[in-house]
Amino acid sequence: MSHQTDTPGDDVIEVVGANTHNLRNVSVTFPKNKIVAFTGVSGSGKTSLAIDTVHAEAQLRYLNGISPFFRQFISPKDRPQVDRISGLGVTLAVDQRRLNRSPRSTLGSITGLNDFLGLLFARMPALGPEAVEFPELRGLTSAYFDRYSMEGRCKQCGGMGVTVTPDQDRIVTRPDLPLLAGGAPWFDRANSGELLAVPALAERHGADLGLPWRELPEAFRHAVLHGTGDEAVTFTITTKHKKSESEATIERSVPLKGAISEVSRLYDAAGTDSAKEHYAQFMRSADCPACDGSGFGHVARTLKLGGRTYPEVIRLPIEELRDWVGTIDATLTPMQRQVADNLLPDLARRVRLMVELGLGHLQVTRTAPSMSGGELQRARITSQLNLDLTGIIFVLDEPSAGLHPADKHPLREILTDLRDAGNTVLLVEHDPELIALADWVVDLGPGAGREGGTLVASVPTAELSRNEQSVTGAYLAGRGPRVRRPRRSDPSAAPRLGLIGVDVHNVQLERVDIPLNTLTCITGVSGSGKSSLLHEALGAGLDATLRGKPPQAVTRIEGAGALDWVTVVDQDPIGRTPRSNPATYTKAFDAIRKLYAATPRARSLGLGAGAFSFNSPGGRCETCAGYGRRQVDMHFMPDMWVECDVCEGRRFTPELLAVTYRGKAVDEVLSMTVDEAAEFFTEPGGLAATLRATQRAGLGYLQLGQSGTELSGGEAQRLKLANAMLLGSGARSRGLVLLDEPVTGLHPFDVQRMVDAFDTLLAQGNSVVIAEHDLHVAACADWIIDMGPGAGDKGGKLINEGPPAVIAAGPGVTAEYLRPLVTG
Repeated sequence: MSHQTDTPGDDVIEVVGANTHNLRNVSVTFPKNKIVAFTGVSGSGKTSLAIDTVHAEAQLRYLNGISPFFRQFISPKDRPQVDRISGLGVTLAVDQRRLNRSPRSTLGSITGLNDFLGLLFARMPALGPEAVEFPELRGLTSAYFDRYSMEGRCKQCGGMGVTVTPDQDRIVTRPDLPLLAGGAPWFDRANSGELLAVPALAERHGADLGLPWRELPEAFRHAVLHGTGDEAVTFTITTKHKKSESEATIERSVPLKGAISEVSRLYDAAGTDSAKEHYAQFMRSADCPACDGSGFGHVARTLKLGGRTYPEVIRLPIEELRDWVGTIDATLTPMQRQVADNLLPDLARRVRLMVELGLGHLQVTRTAPSMSGGELQRARITSQLNLDLTGIIFVLDEPSAGLHPADKHPLREILTDLRDAGNTVLLVEHDPELIALADWVVDLGPGAGREGGTLVASVPTAELSRNEQSVTGAYLAGRGPRVRRPRRSDPSAAPRLGLIGVDVHNVQLERVDIPLNTLTCITGVSGSGKSSLLHEALGAGLDATLRGKPPQAVTRIEGAGALDWVTVVDQDPIGRTPRSNPATYTKAFDAIRKLYAATPRARSLGLGAGAFSFNSPGGRCETCAGYGRRQVDMHFMPDMWVECDVCEGRRFTPELLAVTYRGKAVDEVLSMTVDEAAEFFTEPGGLAATLRATQRAGLGYLQLGQSGTELSGGEAQRLKLANAMLLGSGARSRGLVLLDEPVTGLHPFDVQRMVDAFDTLLAQGNSVVIAEHDLHVAACADWIIDMGPGAGDKGGKLINEGPPAVIAAGPGVTAEYLRPLVTG
């Protein structure tokens, strides 16, 4: 039975009859102008209540107030499933399900710094002495400080900042081997039609193709790479007719363009990213000489404000940008200061907030894919928080994600400042330290998925720790069980993967070793270089090495022959449309479709497995193209998804839904949780194994057909972990699995299941490396690599490495926090 304490006064938000997702008729009242934590085990319904009900209702009320045109698209089915919410005001929310990792997305674009700085540079110089030197500044706009705009981009490189040219050392990679026997990957039938002319060219120059490339005549090698000019080469082409299988020989006589020219032509003509990437392996990139690699045009590279050009400013770490903003005022003319008064205070506040949230080590230009999940989440929080606002309801989804224990104090101050300014702060949170900061707790559970969704308690925080029914209360009181695992045999004696000459972002290391077939944890304060070491040095470097290509972030990797594959289990979305879901991502739906196609009714109707797919015509509802929802163009506002009124969200035609397997239609199976499906489908073995792996990853509460756009970053990561366990159990053993902040989004109660999944991978003969701030997890690792000592330029160094006891006894801030966990 739930326990709800009456809140003082009438200044409250009241939710009545919430049934969104797995919520089961939840009614709850909590105070406004307080910090309210929404807690419970992973999948208990916290996000469904705070974001998908409270915030979603506030959004729809806003849309209803704009125009009747928009209201026609919002049916009762599309609203949060709740009877009534009172006391609701304006809300701003930052959740983990919309993390943009586009390569063109940067810290500056996510946080709005690019807009602030572009406007600042556009307005200031046009009012100062620079306007005399640059007459065009009279029409200056912020577009001149956007390298992706026509006005702001470098004319030579088109804003890319690099020029790409063919590299003969990448075309001929092994000069010690014969040209057509491993010496030149380029001369493959899939790449070069000029391959057919090589024997004729060799005969003309008296070159023996059985000799190593470096021993062939200089004239022949020059012709292969640079072409024959106007001189034609005669060779024959043999073709086979597909139907008659008859052969025809055609003689051609044409000048050869050469491999370098052909590589350049095909790279420029590539119409897809994958094709571009394929030809890029034969190219080398260098900073554009015209813009020195900045990508910006003449105006942005020349005008200065506070002694720096725009490209110089955005390359500053946020901490240095804060100092630069503080120096600008002293350099301004009276006319410029009038404009600056409208811009600089807001810019200074935003930069200061970013430093306080642990982003001070990042450059404005840092790309989203290279940021950790926690950094990306806090960057989005920065874009929404404004400490000058009052009367706002802020809904924050795990703001502490990716923060080292030493970095949490500024976040606590920001949250209390928001509350003290007259705002309501709703936290979806698992961290007991941050929950303890809250004035009030709404605890959901008792379990996950269909075993959760009920109100356990809505009480002042101190009362929850005394609630025997609350799993979260047990951790607040210090009596909740922490993660445990038996460590493997001495990792120092295990075979190792050696990263030599690491050089990426702020990380410069002569060497770092990874023990194989162990759980290795990379620790360090936020910004110390953990993600850079994990993703770019280890992940991308090993992937390139295994594919026979030179790694970019390391000089070389020793011991790579002990591994067959590497996979990065990240927090990127599994899909960007409602069509993606756990069943399709894990391939479980492939097996399910085959089961339905094998039923007598499906065979009598001539329905194959493809008919049960909502990704192709045949059995899907064509009105919504199998989405179950339709996308409505909201013109100047983000598009909306509304339930399909033809299939009523069931995705398939009535004829196909009439086909059942063990009494269930296919859409009913998609509505099952993973736990329910594991009980329902005991065969075939492959499907059962997939469902078990998903359970081991702690996702038994997810619905098979739950939209991928509704999954948090942590849930998407754990779904990929399930796939990694399936990959590791196959014939392709000896793999390396990398995870960045894997317990993000997990209640302390659920962390044990994640660690058990790591041991499953290790038992299969694989190796696991994680970057993690949860020191309870680090304490049970076999090996720790501690980075630091600080963030940004003050970090990137190897502080210590060894078993947890060695790290705890050594130097550094991580050791300070780890010591009581290892010795306690």
